Amino acid sequence: MRYEDMDWAELELRSGLELVNITGGVVFLSRGGPTPSSDFTNSPGSNGVPYELLNSKEVNERWPGFKVPNGIDAVYTADTGIVHASTCVTAMQYQARANGVILKEKTRTEMAIHISKGSYRAKKVTLAADTWTNKLLGPLKSEIPVVTTMQEQVTYFKPSDPERYDPKSFPVWIWGGETVYYGFPTYGEPTIKAGRGVQQNVMHPDHHTFVPSQEQPKKLTRFMDSIIPGHGPELRTVTCQYTITPDRQFIIGPLAKYPDVILALGNGHAFKFVPAIGRVVAELAIDGKTTDDISKFPMSSPTGSRKL
Repeated sequence: MRYEDMDWAELELRSGLELVNITGGVVFLSRGGPTPSSDFTNSPGSNGVPYELLNSKEVNERWPGFKVPNGIDAVYTADTGIVHASTCVTAMQYQARANGVILKEKTRTEMAIHISKGSYRAKKVTLAADTWTNKLLGPLKSEIPVVTTMQEQVTYFKPSDPERYDPKSFPVWIWGGETVYYGFPTYGEPTIKAGRGVQQNVMHPDHHTFVPSQEQPKKLTRFMDSIIPGHGPELRTVTCQYTITPDRQFIIGPLAKYPDVILALGNGHAFKFVPAIGRVVAELAIDGKTTDDISKFPMSSPTGSRKL
């Protein structure tokens, strides 16, 4: 997440709250692995984002909480950070209400404009319904192809020396490879959070159990032993929901056959872009166009055939 993102800065200005906590971020990539560091650095390099390329010794010296083995490259970006999800959602809801939006919370949507608490007529409809998007698109004979919903989970560990993992001196991190792991410094409590990306615990959206897998924390703990040995014991594990398509790309824009219906699907990694995505769909709804280039976020199937 770039702190210079003007949409986050504007939300902070309007709300009077500090929503972005800069910690720095490290992406670990194994030499000879599926994603070499040279490929990864092409993205920040081509977009003018400052970064450092570090080896494992430099990482372990800069952040003693890590014990990264040899043969690992690390790409560090200083402007990476954390946003507190519930605080940010509350701030955005307040701003929406202050600007005349009526929020219908805990309301099941049965059709695009017919909901369980009444019916509404509107010139534009925006669907940001995550895994339930296709259910709402059904009456329009449209769908997002190849959508997978998974129950994910993250684990909180209680280190004996939480100050070592303070966000002022310990970064957000991602371990890239065939199996992806990620984690955070302490934030709001003396724990560190970590998880495995895309755990393939496929589920039906209406059957979310909220019961964590007993095996995943064991695998995660073994991995944490290898790079953050001071992580401490597992404190708790909580679940969340991922809805993804094969390319993990955003889907943002109007339906081809129904241009007054606008889609926004984040593919499991959109929260850090929420102010920008919200602004874009608002521009599409109000102005019929956006100042941002959203051509990279179309609706298509893996074969390239358009369904919407």
